Amino acid sequence: QVQLVESGGGSVQAGGSLRLSCAASGFTYSNYCMGWFRQAAGKERERVATIYTGDGITYYADSVKGRFTISQDNAKKTLYLQMNSLKPDDTAMYYCAAERWYSPSCSLHYYDYSHWGQGTQVTVSS
Repeated sequence: QVQLVESGGGSVQAGGSLRLSCAASGFTYSNYCMGWFRQAAGKERERVATIYTGDGITYYADSVKGRFTISQDNAKKTLYLQMNSLKPDDTAMYYCAAERWYSPSCSLHYYDYSHWGQGTQVTVSS
C-alpha cells in the first residue's frame, strides 16, 4: 500500500525559505513520477514540480523556476522541495503525489496521480 507523508510546512515571511519532505513507502520507488502540487484557497490544485525517479529528470511550474528545487533520496525513498525567496502567492496546502510512470515526461495534471499525502500548509506573509 502506497503511503506518502509530508512534513516541513509552516509560516514564514516573504523572502524566507522552507524545505518540505515526503516520506514514501509501500512501493519500489522505481519508474515513478513524484511530484509536489499545491492548492490555494478557492483555486484548483496545480503542479509545482515533478521528478522522475528513474533518472531524476525534473519539471517546474514557471511561477517557481529559479526559486524552488525538487530532489530525491532514492535510498531513503524521500522526496524534497526546497523553497527559497518565498512570496505570499506561494501560500497554499502543499501535497506530495506519486504515480507509476514509464516515461520521464511526468504529467502536470493532478488527476493523473492516484497516490497522495495528507498535505502540509505553507503560509507566506508579506
